[in-house]
Amino acid sequence: MRYFNYLSLEKEQSIFYLPPQLIRIEDQSLLEYALGATLYMPATRKTIAQDVISGKLKGLMSMVLCLEDAIGDNLVPEAESMIKFQLQQLTLALREGTITSADIPLIFVRIRNVEQMWRVTHLLGQDAVLLTGFVFPKFTAKNGNLYLETLDKINQYQAKPIYGMPILESPEIMYIESRQKSLIEVKQLLDSYRNLILNVRIGATDFSGLFGLRRSPDMTIYDIAVIRSCIDNIINVFTRQEHGYVVSGPVWEFYSSERVLKPLLRQRPFTDNFGQAGEKMRDALLNHYVDGLLHEIVLDKANGLIGKTIIHPSHIKPVQALCVVTHEEYMDACSILAESHGNTGVVSSAYGNKMNEIKPHTRWAQKIMIKSKIYGVFHEQHNFTSLLT
Repeated sequence: MRYFNYLSLEKEQSIFYLPPQLIRIEDQSLLEYALGATLYMPATRKTIAQDVISGKLKGLMSMVLCLEDAIGDNLVPEAESMIKFQLQQLTLALREGTITSADIPLIFVRIRNVEQMWRVTHLLGQDAVLLTGFVFPKFTAKNGNLYLETLDKINQYQAKPIYGMPILESPEIMYIESRQKSLIEVKQLLDSYRNLILNVRIGATDFSGLFGLRRSPDMTIYDIAVIRSCIDNIINVFTRQEHGYVVSGPVWEFYSSERVLKPLLRQRPFTDNFGQAGEKMRDALLNHYVDGLLHEIVLDKANGLIGKTIIHPSHIKPVQALCVVTHEEYMDACSILAESHGNTGVVSSAYGNKMNEIKPHTRWAQKIMIKSKIYGVFHEQHNFTSLLT
């Protein structure tokens, strides 16, 4: 897989100081950072393969076919058969040369239970080679052990790894009296199967539902205090230096609505790059409430979350444009790592606007270098708006 592979060479060279590199599926240390905007869709959707083959989902690098909350209980057999059919169509397109493997996003299946994981794997047969992993809903230490034991057994019969992505969204994790114990138990369980875990995901919608809450499109998930506190704890437990995991940002669920609050999206990033055309681009984003999404992604990034669950193709470009490393971030990271030989404690930023302290900033710099390989680095005069056109 390679990000922004739809750009012409000329366009890529004009935008990127360092272009995205080719990421191999087998390289878990990079792949876990590389999901970007993960598009959820019901497994009953009939055009999944055709949308990929036609290029309709331009830039999409990961998708989840949902067999759980996104479909009715009576439609489960139909949905399982539809997954088989869609992957057969993709395999046929590959065989005929209509598409290449680079055109197919990472495919995950969100399952209801362990029995369904066995059933889907058996149903797919050889086409399971197109499957990157399973998503485990409402994951706890109690139900998680069986999920991971089963996934480990399934992998013994696969030509390439099939990963697991637990979703933290259960009451035990949300409610404060059980949260600490539950999070630590889940972390210990995942540590026992670290080579199978690609991402830890946050089910903010289920968390909100426990209190009858829902954020408005004017707000971010971090404005909902009770949800913010839980996200804080998840970050604290799962992203520590020792045995840290990549935690993904929670779903953004809006694509059109009425505005109440004043937008926070500044004009300058758009006008600096595109002049008057940039103002029209910004207006279009405001009309579709993408400014709320952009605001939340910035907060995700500040809190160390990488990638985001999305429910609409229009969110692919905004999420992934903000995954690209800025030139300033890259220069700071290079400077910090170059001075980590023990002879220097602090260096001034190449941009002359901040202090780079070697020891506390080294892990940040290492993450920036990983992301620079996956998403690339913008030229100094470019920013996320360069990829929104």
